[in-house]
Amino acid sequence: MKLFSGEQIYAADKFTIEKQEISSDVLMERSAVQIFNWIHTRMQGASVKIHLFCGIGNNGGDGIALARHLQEHGYDIAVYVVNYSKTRSKDFLINLERLKERKIWPEFLDSECKFPKIGRDDVIVDAIFGIGLNREPDAWVVKLMDHLNKTEAFILSVDIPSGLFTDSVPADKKAIVKSNFVLSFQTPKLVFFLPETGMYIDQWEVLDIGLAAEFLTTTETEYELIGKHDVLPFYIPRKKYSHKGTYGHALIVGGSKGKIGAVTLASKACLTSGAGLVTAYVPECGYAALQTALSEAMVLTGGEDLISNIELDIQPTAIGIGVGLGTDDKTVSAFSDFLKKNKTPLVIDADGLNILSKNKALLKNVPAQSILTPHPKELERLIGKWKDDFDKLKKTKLYSEKHNCIVVIKGAHSITVYGGRGYVNTTGNPGMATAGSGDALTGIIVGLMAQGYEPLKAAIFGVYLHGKAGDIAVEETGYQALTASRIIDGIGRAYIDMFKMPEPPQQVEVE
Repeated sequence: MKLFSGEQIYAADKFTIEKQEISSDVLMERSAVQIFNWIHTRMQGASVKIHLFCGIGNNGGDGIALARHLQEHGYDIAVYVVNYSKTRSKDFLINLERLKERKIWPEFLDSECKFPKIGRDDVIVDAIFGIGLNREPDAWVVKLMDHLNKTEAFILSVDIPSGLFTDSVPADKKAIVKSNFVLSFQTPKLVFFLPETGMYIDQWEVLDIGLAAEFLTTTETEYELIGKHDVLPFYIPRKKYSHKGTYGHALIVGGSKGKIGAVTLASKACLTSGAGLVTAYVPECGYAALQTALSEAMVLTGGEDLISNIELDIQPTAIGIGVGLGTDDKTVSAFSDFLKKNKTPLVIDADGLNILSKNKALLKNVPAQSILTPHPKELERLIGKWKDDFDKLKKTKLYSEKHNCIVVIKGAHSITVYGGRGYVNTTGNPGMATAGSGDALTGIIVGLMAQGYEPLKAAIFGVYLHGKAGDIAVEETGYQALTASRIIDGIGRAYIDMFKMPEPPQQVEVE
């Protein structure tokens, strides 16, 4: 699913109005009807007080139009116009007149007004600001937002939580409405998935308001949201007449005394994701542990308590390096020598990344389209400090382009960056913030590359599978008890889930 920028959404609105030969208030009416249908399907006329806070732009116009539909179907509503400017949008004024024609009189709020009392069992519709917000709200509006957040009432935001920008992070954390649910028009927004802004959103859903398909399908976006239907075309089915060699020989290089578990997890994940053969390259101290823990893997060694040389008598089709590796000088030297000889794209994680960040000259020897999988601190060591999440993405893109590498920014919504684009993952859960989870991801991606997946597809697909495996496993363990081993055990079911057909949603459409 494409993630359109604010400018692109405005362009889509304009294109749709011209293409479909409709007026802009017709598009606004579509939006209001869709929101109403969503609410009515769930509330079915429940006697709950609904407080609609509407700005004076088009987002506020959506809220005003929604109020009319709610009132016509018997809902108990209170409408407030947040009067933060003398400028009003044309469609807001059109819908305000329609509201008054039905004898619904909104209360106008300004800097001198007392804020209305709202019960914790009430519902708030937040339609104050939309995607056009480009400055910090006035102080009294910030106080109103803070008031809404403190009510403990359920907050439903129209299109985007008021106070969030589409292309930057607000400075004042109180100047953002904390939404329990966001109904986003046509497409979710990138800010829903970034750590500094996604924290203001519990859940979201996209409403189709009939924007022109021609625009949506032909317009390129900088970011794409990755779900099941996006990775399904990547899948390479197994052929009947094949053998283990058909699916590649993967190599996992890593481990040091006390950190052999990382290689064990990565190797197991690599096998479970489908690699035909897996060899683990570890120091001598890890030989017995790996042969005991993972019967299916082969083991090579180099060094005693740490890897001091990497000499291979195999020809791997995919290589992962760095998990549990350590950063001893001997290991750094072995890593450097290996980079000079190897031409196969790598998956580099953990101490492999730390070695690169301390020895930037080694980057010139990293094969093109290698995949780096840093967590936030490792990413900072690679690209430097960032001002906010948007600056982080900008710097990561520049780093990716400069070194011709794929970067997976690990997090709640891991983002794979390459070729000036970002791919935002939708699977995963907080239980995956556990030791060894990153090692499992490394193994999955290496396993996919061994099977013949192109590096970018392997990264995107691997991140999806990793998150889905965690989502499946957590249903049995809960967040706190989820371990990396259980995530690996969920990989097979994650594959199976890809081919399950979803049950059709049951909705009641109300015109």
